[in-house]
Amino acid sequence: MGFKVTFAPDNLTVTVSRGTTLRRAAAMAGIDLKSTCGGEGTCGLCLVRVLDGDGARFLGGNIPPKRRREGYLPACRTVVESDLTVEVPDFARLVRHRVLVEKIQAGEVLAEEEVDAAARYGLDPLLSRLALALDPPNLTENASDWTRLTAALRRAAGDPDLTFGCDLTLLRRLPRVLRDGGWEVTVWLRGWADAPAAPAGRENGPTSGGSLDAPPRVLVTDIAPGRVERPTLGLAVDIGTTSVVAHLVDLDRGTTLGARGTYNHQARYGDDVITRMIHATEEARGLDQLNEAVLESLNELVDGLCLAAGVEPADIRSVVAAGNTTMEHLFLKVPPDWIRLEPYIPAAVDFPVVRAGELGLRVNPAAPVRCVPSVASYVGGDIVAGVLATGLAERDEITLFIDIGTNGEMVLGNREWMVACACSAGPCFEGGGIAHGMRAVPGAIERLEIGPDYEVRIETVGGAGPRGICGSGLVDALAKLKEAGIIDRAGRFQEVPSSRLRTGPDGPEFVLVWGPDGGGAGSGGASTSEVVITEADVKNLIRAKGAVYAGIRSLLAAVDLTLADIDRIYVAGGFGNYLNIRDAVRIGMLPDVDPVRYRFAGNTSVKGAKAALLSRRAFEAAREIAGRMTYLELSAGSGFMEEFVSSLFLPHTDLGQFPSVDS
Repeated sequence: MGFKVTFAPDNLTVTVSRGTTLRRAAAMAGIDLKSTCGGEGTCGLCLVRVLDGDGARFLGGNIPPKRRREGYLPACRTVVESDLTVEVPDFARLVRHRVLVEKIQAGEVLAEEEVDAAARYGLDPLLSRLALALDPPNLTENASDWTRLTAALRRAAGDPDLTFGCDLTLLRRLPRVLRDGGWEVTVWLRGWADAPAAPAGRENGPTSGGSLDAPPRVLVTDIAPGRVERPTLGLAVDIGTTSVVAHLVDLDRGTTLGARGTYNHQARYGDDVITRMIHATEEARGLDQLNEAVLESLNELVDGLCLAAGVEPADIRSVVAAGNTTMEHLFLKVPPDWIRLEPYIPAAVDFPVVRAGELGLRVNPAAPVRCVPSVASYVGGDIVAGVLATGLAERDEITLFIDIGTNGEMVLGNREWMVACACSAGPCFEGGGIAHGMRAVPGAIERLEIGPDYEVRIETVGGAGPRGICGSGLVDALAKLKEAGIIDRAGRFQEVPSSRLRTGPDGPEFVLVWGPDGGGAGSGGASTSEVVITEADVKNLIRAKGAVYAGIRSLLAAVDLTLADIDRIYVAGGFGNYLNIRDAVRIGMLPDVDPVRYRFAGNTSVKGAKAALLSRRAFEAAREIAGRMTYLELSAGSGFMEEFVSSLFLPHTDLGQFPSVDS
């Protein structure tokens, strides 16, 4: 028996079985709800209100006191037992947030900061195109179609010993394509030119010369009749926990045709990698759902990129993706179950090449899809791509690379050595676990100042009316609260002569933005809601910033270096790009060194993926980087906890580490 659930104000209705959660019903209706707990009922974000019907059974869970009084229930812990009408408020919806995408004009060669990686390795794409004219068969020259094709390829390469392979799908098409083209064809090749022999077992299909089990040096990935004039395109992808970004690239010219980003649709199953791993493990179709969600995000980007560039998805014949280790597992539908369990072992850190059609990626079905190799469970291909893009592994200078998000991943080293670690900063910098935290969507406070009269001036994303505060705004808030004397070094609120400091339902809080009836909204536009920061929020932020700084200190201790030994610091990622470095130093999240050492690196994950897409040498360099990197497990007696405890003050217990910061 099915029950109808209607969602307001969308006026969308779905039919579900008894016992279905309202969260699942909302997903079926295409409504994504916020969540940081993976449906455990602990985060109190996916709140809905039943407007009609008495068949909603609450199974228990966390509801903020104010929302409980207003009649809200967590959708993940409320099941359907009759027809219902359910209200989904704006504050519970997963809104598309700002995604860091560098502006790229159609046909533009790689931007200046990307030239380093591209120029170092040259244009030598992972996929090559070749037009061939074959001798047609006759009664006296009757070699097979495959032998005839590979003989022509050997002649073109000038190498009589070159071996080739293909998969069964291509072999089935081969006879018709050769004859439809009148023995003139276009072929696309992996490993063309001077590629090393593929590892045993990596390629399948017919080979020319030797055993059928022998690995070929070159793989024929696709074939078409006649001479194909359409461009051969590639897709470079950053699969982030929060965002997915894709660049469309002309492989023949090495130019970028467009760049787009969107939120990772996996967020409907949890904000962070741990909750998604739990969902993949404990839900019957959990792994399938997470895989489908990230492909949904990617296919949406492919459609938009192709429409804007005036090309067909079938023209995209090569894909390189970079993401953290869990994201790459979920993208390829590899179980991530044991990544989160001690001793934290992934299924693999270097993945086989797979055809796009097998994945469900809506590009050319024959397109080979590669993932940039990872290092360990919590240092993934996105960090390897970042090291490749910034050239850290090719310089004599000691460089620190930092990518701050839910996890803080960092690499320290140079051309001779590299050591990496990851620390759990928690969801604070993505707005999770903060009373009015949110991602960088329109209306999120991203900058603020507190004057001598304790009045607050704010800037919001898009200049919209303030609705909450995002990661860069939270860093600003922590620094400015401390500077104004509103909080002490331990994050405790102090008595100040301002009505903005008050006692709220969860204890002391400071009003950043008055509600519509409570005062002015500051400079960020008309207020749509009251925004406060609580003492509990401050403590969460101090723990998050402390984890990042403790990770940096642990890396330095592992190689017996000091901050003075670091020549440059790259800050990567979307959050890092909008970060106020001065305030990040003042709260003790980043090292107090000469500001000229800092560089904003942007989305180095997609930049590294693009370099690998455009050059086989760059992809092999990424593989070498991953193999050379030493992973430091911070939970295994590295001194991390001692450093972390020392970092739980503003800026630090040891003020000598922050000489430029007034105590």
